[in-house]
Amino acid sequence: MSQNELLDVLIDLCDDLAWARPASEDRLFALTAAGSAPASTTRLAEAFGMMLVKVEAREYQQAQLIEELKARNAELEEARRLLTERNARLTHTLQENFQARRIIGQCPAMRQLIEMALSIARRPINTLLLGPTGAGKEVVAKLIHYNSPRREGPFIAVNCTAIPEALFESEMFGIEKGVATGVGARKGLVEEADGGTLFLDELADMPLPHQAKLLRVLEEREVQRVGSNKAVPVDLKVVAATNVDLQRAVREGKFREDLYYRINVAEVHLPPLRERGDDILLLAQAFLDRHCTLMGRPRLSLSYGARDRLLRYPWPGNVRELNNEMERAAALTLGDRVEAANLSPRLLAAMSGAGEPDAAGQDSPGTEDAFTKPATPLPGAIAATAPPPDGSLNLQDMEREMVIRALDRTGGNKSRAAELLGITREGLRKKLLRLGIADGGQNGL
Repeated sequence: MSQNELLDVLIDLCDDLAWARPASEDRLFALTAAGSAPASTTRLAEAFGMMLVKVEAREYQQAQLIEELKARNAELEEARRLLTERNARLTHTLQENFQARRIIGQCPAMRQLIEMALSIARRPINTLLLGPTGAGKEVVAKLIHYNSPRREGPFIAVNCTAIPEALFESEMFGIEKGVATGVGARKGLVEEADGGTLFLDELADMPLPHQAKLLRVLEEREVQRVGSNKAVPVDLKVVAATNVDLQRAVREGKFREDLYYRINVAEVHLPPLRERGDDILLLAQAFLDRHCTLMGRPRLSLSYGARDRLLRYPWPGNVRELNNEMERAAALTLGDRVEAANLSPRLLAAMSGAGEPDAAGQDSPGTEDAFTKPATPLPGAIAATAPPPDGSLNLQDMEREMVIRALDRTGGNKSRAAELLGITREGLRKKLLRLGIADGGQNGL
């Protein structure tokens, strides 16, 4: 075999290296068999053969890598599909949770508030929510968002007091890449809310210089990132909330008048919890059910004594305080019913200070006999009740206490409670109305 013949084989092998390589390899190894070519030609063929082995190994590795990439791509596509489905389910759940029918509140003030919120949701107007701390302003803001045409867009909540003053512009309006060493481009919270709702909580606590910058964004409907000279248009609905009298803050120079009128297109007032009547019991049972579920324990009910104290407590912390109270009750109540004694010492102490008899909600010595003798009249039962801690002897308070204990003792059965008190069922009904004791039994929520 001549070197020219070997070179022809090598040229053919290089030409069809990717497709017809097996035939060319056979010719190469046949022509370079022992003794069929000079030593120099054999060495050249062997070197080329080693190159072929390395090429095959490389191609095998590439094939494995391609298969791994295909498998990883399939996994990523599946993860993307699952995330899309979960995001859709989460959005649907949020929309359902903040429908008007899911908002707990039946008092006239709440019904009027919900109607106004739904009306605002249909209009592209800025809204100001006013009410005491813990009254549920963010819940109303979400009610507006998830019932508006923007429900598919983002809901961005901003606590105006939580952003450090030095970072306000970059956090709210974004920042361009390269403004500082190691800083990358980032959208601000205003830009993140594009197409949705921007909720500004604790608006009155925003410093005056920041108010001016926010006002420009709301007027121009565009935002300019820190370090950029290009304005980015934004389409958003602004809902602001505060527990401060903004008109007074404007008069005192603590809040910009132009920003006040820009945001206050529609004004919604949230009533404090103490003014919502039986809504307190509706909320209390709902919170209690939720916390029992989270703690994995059976459902608890509220005794008449606990219900009465919940209704008469002033709730300075509003709905947030009630939620915390029910979380505590769910965690610490040992039986299947929350008694007055299971409420927090803070609440019981407040009621005791208001002249509430037996604030601990426990039976006083001698009252057991009053409820085990059906024929015992009400005056006898009162006489068997120990006086309240403050030494006062208010007949109506003591009568209320005895009625509540009778209802608690009978699990809300009014016929049996009336029998224990020595009165008729109609007489008990009239007492409940006169004393302002919540009616409806343990499951009447």
